Order: sequence, then structure tokens, then C-alpha cells
Amino acid sequence: MVTARDWLIAGAPGASTSIEVFAGTCERLLAEGVPVGRGEAYVRTLHPQFAGRTFEWTPAFGCRALEAAHTQDLDAATAPLRHVFLRGESYRHRIARREDDPYLGMMCSLGMVEVLALPMVFTSGEIHAVAFATREGFSDGQLAALEAIAAPLSRMAEILALRRTAANVVSAYVGRDAGARVLAGKIRRGDTELIECAIWFSDMRGFSARSNEQSPREVIDMLNELFDCQVPTIEEQGGEVLKFIGDGLLAIFVPRPGEVGLGACCTRALAACRASLATLAARNAGVAEPLRFGIALHVGEVAYGNIGAANRLDFTCIGRAINLAARIETLTGETGRDVLASEAFATLCGGFVAAGEHRVKGFATPVAVFAPASG
Repeated sequence: MVTARDWLIAGAPGASTSIEVFAGTCERLLAEGVPVGRGEAYVRTLHPQFAGRTFEWTPAFGCRALEAAHTQDLDAATAPLRHVFLRGESYRHRIARREDDPYLGMMCSLGMVEVLALPMVFTSGEIHAVAFATREGFSDGQLAALEAIAAPLSRMAEILALRRTAANVVSAYVGRDAGARVLAGKIRRGDTELIECAIWFSDMRGFSARSNEQSPREVIDMLNELFDCQVPTIEEQGGEVLKFIGDGLLAIFVPRPGEVGLGACCTRALAACRASLATLAARNAGVAEPLRFGIALHVGEVAYGNIGAANRLDFTCIGRAINLAARIETLTGETGRDVLASEAFATLCGGFVAAGEHRVKGFATPVAVFAPASG
């Protein structure tokens, strides 16, 4: 039988995720005769929304992962983990019938009689933690077996955390799909492909005037509010936010698995548009200085990939279709419309009415634009 320690030293073969690694560790400990009734691990991470991940394992239900928000006080976590985080030392505790600590009280209610928490020290010096509880008590030999896995489990946790951090950072800064492509090796300048997509281009109304009257901090807060009205709804509809351009936003919608053609992409883009404007309206209710933005919707072929200098690249979309979307967005301000779509988009999506033909910079002939028929 391969012990948990040897399995971890070998790189946890057969396990590709953090959940699988932690579950495999606990299961192998149990098979070795270490009476683990519950296993927990906490790994801090670099993510704009989450401070870390908690892993919980039981023999009956297996392993699950939970995200811990930045608002949570991690150093004031459960007694065992708090001890590890603050002191960098292991923590062994025989659980009494009455415990002041809520976590230990919960362990008691679950029938646990002893808990051991161990530091997982990464090569960077960061301290993370793993804890095991038992209904039988740990013998000296079993405690030694648990302590023996701390170092190899730390190495596996660090490798997986670094992978996840890289994915989180790339996704946060360039987008989910673009980030996945970068991590898959699309990192050379000129690595591009032609794709068909629905295009979203939005821009804030009156940004220059308002930004001139506010402090840089106030401008940033304003822009964050503006983008909070758009990004969640875009992502909920499967859109990919590619770029923030000052007060502007560029996003694309590509076909999902099973979708044929671009009609469904346009429908999802329009749904995101309506939801964003509803969120904006709710934000503006009762506000002395409401925010407004215009949205242009278009559809077409774009070059999707890397562009830039040899050692400083940007993963984005370029092409005539992007240019036209940007020009249509300028018409939202000129016409007083919140949303305008190109003829190609309106034809595929439906539910639009003609809003005239307009001359735009860079295009020789007038551009026909359309507005949503309602809402």
C-alpha cells in the first residue's frame, strides 16, 4: 500500500485538482489506520475577490472547497488555524464537553475528541494550515504519520496554489477565455485567429467634465461603480470583457457549445445590455448625480490574439468590426440613445427599430443604426 506521504512525494499521481489531492491524502491516511474523522485545510491566495480557500473533508461526504472573502478576518478563524497562522506552530487539543471556541464546540457536537493542526509552510515563507480531527484520539504513531505529511502536502499545495494564482491573475486582467489561451501557450506576438463574435463597446457620458471636477480617487470610485453595472451582467451572459479603455469597455460574445451561428450571441449581448441598464437605473435612483453610459452592439469578424511590442503584449481584438462598434458608440451620445446596434446585429437579433443613417469617422458611407424597440 502506498502511504499518503509517499503518494504526495510522488506528486499525487491521479489527482489533478486541490480537492482531489486533499481528498486523496485523507483517504490514504484513513487506509493506513489513522482515524481521521474530518480534515480541513486553508490556503491563502492572490485574488481580487477572495482571500483564500478552505477545504473540508469527511469520510461520508468527501471533499469540498469554499472561498473565503477578503472581509473575513482570517487570523481570527477557528482556534486551531488561528494558532497556526499567528505562531507558525502545530496545535494539538483534546476536546472537552464544553468549549468556548465555536469551532471546537462544533467538533465536540460531531463527536470529535481530538484535533491536530499543522502549519503548511511554502517556500516563500507564507504559512497556511491543515487540521485533522478524530473521534478516537490519535496515538503517538498516528500523530507522527500526520506530521510526516505536512512537508509534502505543503509542496503539493504550493504548486497547485501557484497554478491557481496564475490563472486568477491572468483571468482578472485579460479575461477568462483570453487568460486560458495565454496559459495554454498563446504568448507569442502575432498569435491570433479570426473569430466571428458579437461586440459590445460602451462609454460613459460626460466623463471628461466630471473627472475634471473630481479627485483621482473619486474618479476611480466612479469608474468602478460604472463597470460594476456592466461586467457582472456581461459575464452572466457568457461575454468576455477584454479591455477597459479609460471610461470605456470592450467585450465580445462568442458562440457557446451547441450554439449555431451568431444569433444566440447577439441575443445574449442584448440581454446583458438590458440587465446592465436596469442595474444602472437602480444605482441612480435617488442619486443627485446619476451615471450614464452608451452601449454599441455590432457583430462581425475580428482578429483575436496578441498584439504589441516584443516584450509587452496585449491580448485583445482588432479589426474593422471593432472600429465600427466604437464609432456607433459615439452616436449614442449624439442621438441621446442609451443603446444603438448595427444593421448586422439588429438583423440577427430582432426587436430593433431604425434610428437613421449617420456619417462616422473613418467610414466612407453613412452607417445605418438601430435602437431597441422597447426598453
